[in-house]
Amino acid sequence: MSDKLSISAFFPAYNDAGTIPSMVITVLLTLREISDDYEVIVINDGSKDHTAQVLDELARVYPHEVRIVHHVKNRGYGGALRSGFASASKEWIFYTDGDAQYDPRELKNLAALANDQIDFINGWKIERNDPLHRIIIGRLYQYIIKITFGLKLKDVDCDFRLMRRSVFDKVQLTADSGVICVELMKKVQDTGCRLTETPVHHYHRAYGQSQFFNFRRLAEVARDLGKLWLRLVVRKEHLQPATAETTAGLPPGTKSEAVADPGRANTIP
Repeated sequence: MSDKLSISAFFPAYNDAGTIPSMVITVLLTLREISDDYEVIVINDGSKDHTAQVLDELARVYPHEVRIVHHVKNRGYGGALRSGFASASKEWIFYTDGDAQYDPRELKNLAALANDQIDFINGWKIERNDPLHRIIIGRLYQYIIKITFGLKLKDVDCDFRLMRRSVFDKVQLTADSGVICVELMKKVQDTGCRLTETPVHHYHRAYGQSQFFNFRRLAEVARDLGKLWLRLVVRKEHLQPATAETTAGLPPGTKSEAVADPGRANTIP
């Protein structure tokens, strides 16, 4: 990395009051080392604990660096990510989850790989630190996804990523659920974005509960993946020329939403 990057770093957060303060402060300290032009955004996706109050206090303490977007209703993981992508204003966008299973300091490793020949830097988990059933489900999920969607990635669902904002000139996202990660990586690969991968650490969840890959939600995930497979693998809709009919009425977060001033909370439905 020859020059300092312009970076928007954001976290989707749902009931993450116990971890989000340390995540925000850690990424702020990291950004100050690697960038002269940065912002931190947190998407509060309708949390039911005291996440909203914690985030508003962070924005008060860091008014020029931290911006909060509150969803009145829970939009799902995909909706939170789309809101984050749409709210970002810098040249590069970094995101990871607010549950502290990744270390924001490792953003430096991704930023070191950014250059004029790279559009997207994807992390891959060195070792997954989760309960045994989640590790088993995760491995099966990775295998099935790579085969059915033709993905050539080492790790499809590692939510530790740095990408150019211009990626979204080609990639339009629509998923509301956790399958947005498959949608994102399939579209990034198929539209010719220049991608590289790098290892990152994954840590045991110390606070809250996972929203994904529990047995109760497997049927829902399978349904969403089936619909996505039809759209992206069979019909290849993302490779068709965009028309007014295909882009009209897409859910909020797919295209630009209003960007609030730093230090102020933006509340959206």
